[in-house]
Amino acid sequence: MVDAPRFGIWAAVHGSRAAHHDPEEPDDASWDRNRALVLEAEALGFDSVLVAQHTMNPYDTSRDQLEAWTAAAALAALTRRIEIIAAIKPGLYHPVVLAKMALQAEHISGGRFALNLVNAWNRAEFKRAGLPFPAHDDRYAYGREWIGLVERLMRGERVTVSGAHFQVEDYQLRPAGTYRPRPKIYLGGESEPARALAVDHADVWFINGQPLDDVRGLIADVSGRPAANGPLSYGLSAFVIARETDAAAQAEHARLLALAQGDADLRADTRARTDAASVMFAKTDAAASRHVGTNGGTAAGLVGSYETVAARIRAFHEAGIGLFMLQFQPFEAEMRRFAEHVRPRVR
Repeated sequence: MVDAPRFGIWAAVHGSRAAHHDPEEPDDASWDRNRALVLEAEALGFDSVLVAQHTMNPYDTSRDQLEAWTAAAALAALTRRIEIIAAIKPGLYHPVVLAKMALQAEHISGGRFALNLVNAWNRAEFKRAGLPFPAHDDRYAYGREWIGLVERLMRGERVTVSGAHFQVEDYQLRPAGTYRPRPKIYLGGESEPARALAVDHADVWFINGQPLDDVRGLIADVSGRPAANGPLSYGLSAFVIARETDAAAQAEHARLLALAQGDADLRADTRARTDAASVMFAKTDAAASRHVGTNGGTAAGLVGSYETVAARIRAFHEAGIGLFMLQFQPFEAEMRRFAEHVRPRVR
């Protein structure tokens, strides 16, 4: 059994998570909205916030997009307790530069910073900038060398490396180790290269929203492998729709599904720019007509009465999930509802 469950939120980095034409929620990805959202999440007792990294909006390039690392640094200064997790795509930053940024954010936050390593799926984000976008397994080979170097630099080691991708000579970063040996490392992705990379370098493996039995199978596979940094912890992405009754929650799910149909063209355009080898999108495509939200969304089944949702969270927790990274819509109102009605039933 893992420790008591922790609850986090996805920052609204590109606006709404379920449907972009919801009259109950403006499609707002502004810094002002995200600052207020995270400060309220902290006040409500949420434990973490994940700031996903995109340089341009992945669904519609005419829409706003929050920048992850500048926002994460600002949030680190504004907050006092909540963990700040910034996603990072290795192909966008040299490891020496990124390790220094991570250590600075760790220092600003007083030891509450983490990075979430993702090896990218939006081909256009790289190609339109003239950046290389290698094949799936090649990106993971690059990411393996990248995070190996970043991890050592974040620990304050003096590093000399001559690798396939990076040449670093006698580099050491300070300050380091002020609050703990290094910032925490999260890793997302369910392909075999992602699983192997998680056990070699991560502290927490993020799993996309999906049914309980599938999650049990994923945890069984990865937990059976020797992990370099000790036993891995596990996080789950999920979209929550909780109401007083199961029927009311299902009605709200149907409302969001209907609204999401208006985003069909956006989804098709996004899929056309996506790496075909992405495990996440293969699963999402198969379930798109039945679920809302990103990264699996409601496929995790957190839709129902307050007690139904709490019971399902308890079941995932018993299976090994320690951190639930949650999405809502409309975000602020449903986040408050979860804090008031669901979380007390879990604990």
